[in-house]
Amino acid sequence: MAAITAAMVKELRDKTGAGMMDCKKALAECDADVEKALDWLRQKGLSKAAKRADRATSEGVIASCPAADGKTSTIVEVMTETDFVARGEKFQEFAKSVAAEIAEKAPESVEVFQDRVNDLTAVTGEKTVVGRFFRESVAGEGVVGTYVHANGKLAVLVVVDTDKPATAEVAEFAKNVAMQVAAANPIALSKESLDPALLEREREVYRQKALEEGKPEKIIDQIAEGAVAKYCKEVCLMDQAYIRDDKMSINDLLKATAKATGLNIAVSKFVRIQLGA
Repeated sequence: MAAITAAMVKELRDKTGAGMMDCKKALAECDADVEKALDWLRQKGLSKAAKRADRATSEGVIASCPAADGKTSTIVEVMTETDFVARGEKFQEFAKSVAAEIAEKAPESVEVFQDRVNDLTAVTGEKTVVGRFFRESVAGEGVVGTYVHANGKLAVLVVVDTDKPATAEVAEFAKNVAMQVAAANPIALSKESLDPALLEREREVYRQKALEEGKPEKIIDQIAEGAVAKYCKEVCLMDQAYIRDDKMSINDLLKATAKATGLNIAVSKFVRIQLGA
């Protein structure tokens, strides 16, 4: 039998949308003849996904899989063509199973799901795409807060580190911060983690604005710094006003939780994904 090359497998995958293992099997069955292998896949119904390759996938769901101990959590977006299919039992079960597998095996890419995606496409008749996924864990003690919005279109992970085993209060704090990220959409943890170039750009905008408004030059920098400080409160998670009590910031909430639990607490990372965005 002629040798099967990676280029042959790629060509067949590009033409059919079939899984890698199916393409290899087709080539093996057809003596490494790509055209015959293409027909073989069509005969087996495995190239159906290719017919949907150019269809838009604007519907779907973000599935999650938090670990029982709260130290690891996963979110993944799975997209399809219509809301009707997205709300279906088979699609929902598939999305949950993908999240569970990512949580357990931490794959490097979504390629490992392609065969199962093709199987689902064959059942639903709609293109299915496994999109972005995130699997976050705490390095030592702590918890990963998980929040999925009720419609399954938006999800957040928040990594909270502690110096001792996390309590129920810390888990609640992590979940509340995840809800904050979902609602307020911060772009950074704090001013220190913002891109300095972005801050300088904002300063310059406010400097020019103040000059055009005829403000005295001696207070231009003061006005610009005040405006940048206000900007940071809007886009930096720890500086944002808490959505459940705008009289306190997220940093204030952290301090209150630390005081109540006797733990050292730090928010080290957050991830926010919106379906298809």
